[in-house]
Amino acid sequence: MDITLIKTFLAVANTGSFVAACEQLFVTQSAVSLRIQRLEDSLGHPLFVRSKAGAVLTPEGTQFERYALGILKLWEEARQQIAIPQGYTRAISIGAQYSLWHRMGFQWLDAMQMGMPELSVHCELGTSDRIMRFLVHGVIHAALLYTPQLRPGLIAEPALNDELILVASWPGATLDLGSAYVSVDWGPEFTHALAIALPELTDSGRSMALGSLAMDYVVNRKAAAFLPARSVKRHLDAGRLHIVAEAPRFPYPSWVIWREDMPGDLIDLARRTLASVIQDAENEQAIYVDRIDPIDRADTVLQSKITNE
Repeated sequence: MDITLIKTFLAVANTGSFVAACEQLFVTQSAVSLRIQRLEDSLGHPLFVRSKAGAVLTPEGTQFERYALGILKLWEEARQQIAIPQGYTRAISIGAQYSLWHRMGFQWLDAMQMGMPELSVHCELGTSDRIMRFLVHGVIHAALLYTPQLRPGLIAEPALNDELILVASWPGATLDLGSAYVSVDWGPEFTHALAIALPELTDSGRSMALGSLAMDYVVNRKAAAFLPARSVKRHLDAGRLHIVAEAPRFPYPSWVIWREDMPGDLIDLARRTLASVIQDAENEQAIYVDRIDPIDRADTVLQSKITNE
């Protein structure tokens, strides 16, 4: 079985779109279509129902998905054990949601390899659902997520506290944003809290499911959105984004999820180094937060919850 076909299948299943999958895999749409066709020919069944709205798994595709994840897990285990680069004797795989990786992932990777030079680190980025699947099936050992789901064999611990703040791409913006406001899906708790604090912003003509995309969108247009304070710091410092006056802030914590079957010395290393990365981020935030303290906090409190399913 060509592992590339498996990865392409999972990318389409995760994104629900051939177009989104080709962007994730950095290949053309025709290449994605050809790979899926080859896989369907091998299995003798269609795996997706294609339409203008995207791609939905067929019953056979849904059944095959769990086998595909299992195949990918075995491949990763084999790759880590057999294909560990020369000069390394240990291996770990970690993952994160896109917006969390840029704030903690690179520093975490560096800190782990500094603490254990013989450690090879593999990284996966994606949506919360994709990363959770990789955790559950053992493709990765640990991950940084905003809204994890508790599963048997996984441990969830608080990571970095953050806040969603309202920013705009022009100075002097007020809460009267009109059509410039872009709605970002930060979860049901945020949606509920926003509806109470700023009901006039709930009927946005533009909405995005991925916060990391919303950042680039807002920076390059006359637009405004609630974005994580730590993520927007560099854009505020550069004058590309500006805090909207009198806007409330909403707590938005992140979590680290561990597989219980991680080797003891690796989980100790990962915990210790992540704690150091978080402390550095907290120290940096303590300096930066003075810039946004005059903004009134929302009376409602947003708590990211671990949902038990």
